[in-house]
Amino acid sequence: MIVLGIDPGLAATGWAILEKNETLRLIDYGCWHTKSGDNISRRLLALSRKMQKVIRQHRPKILAVEEIFFAKNAKSAIKVAQALGTIKLTAENARLSVEEYTPLQIKTAMTGYGRAQKSQVLFMVKQILGIKKTIKPDHAADAVAAALTYFQTKKIEI
Repeated sequence: MIVLGIDPGLAATGWAILEKNETLRLIDYGCWHTKSGDNISRRLLALSRKMQKVIRQHRPKILAVEEIFFAKNAKSAIKVAQALGTIKLTAENARLSVEEYTPLQIKTAMTGYGRAQKSQVLFMVKQILGIKKTIKPDHAADAVAAALTYFQTKKIEI
């Protein structure tokens, strides 16, 4: 089973591919960027195309995406919401099953504590995957955590 994890954003979207056969492996990860000088429609199209390329390359069946949470900046939240809508539409067009997780759900799945610090989540991601290298940038690490949350919440042994 191959899962695409995504941490949505307009300027930067983290992504990760995890595969579970006999073992769980981190296959690939990164961060897609859009040009800040482009209009929003062009940026959303670029995001969709980058996502389509990863889907064609890795053939995931599941999208595990972090839901957005903003308490202060409505303008920023609207842009991220548009990116999230583009991500979901791209996933649906590719016939991926879409699973959404709040930051609280991801922290709980990774650490057992919904108010865990980012460093604690990253530590557990490395422990679960059995890797020593720190996943960078943070958006990519968050995407890995979202994908791992799928396995944890579906009770798929990792």
